[in-house]
Amino acid sequence: MPNKEPKKLSYEEASSKLESIIEAMEDGSIPLAELVAQFEEGAKLLKVCQNELKQAELKIQKLDIADETRSNFDSE
Repeated sequence: MPNKEPKKLSYEEASSKLESIIEAMEDGSIPLAELVAQFEEGAKLLKVCQNELKQAELKIQKLDIADETRSNFDSE
């Protein structure tokens, strides 16, 4: 059953749940009403994964910039 207000999930948790939903959908044995609910939950989980990946990307970019700045400062 989909959660209306899911707790903050880690990327790994959201990805695992999303994978389970996809496998169940591909199985083809889910009734239509549940399929729609699972699709909605999957869309929410996908957004969580995308947001987590974007945050990780931004952190890496900041670290790269800080490292580059430090390297430029050290070479002067």
